[in-house]
Amino acid sequence: MVSRAEFLQKCGGVFEHSQWVAERAFDRGAIEQPLRAQAVHDALCTVFREAEHAKRLDVLLAHPDLAGKLAISGDLTQDSKSEQAGAGLDRLSASEHAAFTRLNADYMTRFGFPFIIAVKGLTKDDILEAFRTRIDNSVEKEFETACAQVEKIAGLRLAALLVE
Repeated sequence: MVSRAEFLQKCGGVFEHSQWVAERAFDRGAIEQPLRAQAVHDALCTVFREAEHAKRLDVLLAHPDLAGKLAISGDLTQDSKSEQAGAGLDRLSASEHAAFTRLNADYMTRFGFPFIIAVKGLTKDDILEAFRTRIDNSVEKEFETACAQVEKIAGLRLAALLVE
């Protein structure tokens, strides 16, 4: 039997800097033993989806810009660092970095939260194309898209931590 503390230690960070998601899921008895990636993901996503808009926005705001200041300074979480590196975002040319910086700024101005995409399996070109496509979404559609991407990222992180 996994204790609350053990569960939070293991799974509390899969929603970026938002341990409250795992806390609420555990506290409401939604976490089944033994821990299975899909079951934990379902429980965490239910909590996330049921949360008030402001709490969901806080989760979006906890995500770093892609190839942004935190990446340059080395201050990303280990998960974010390895995810961005896997997509080649740690090896951008000066012009590519400038494009990401401009798109990050434009996106943040338009939507009020950072561009979020599950980068696993994507290239920097795939990500730039998604940036350019999604910047034209309505605020409501993009909020839902970003939330869906947060859930996808959490699922990928859980799959790496737990058995299926």
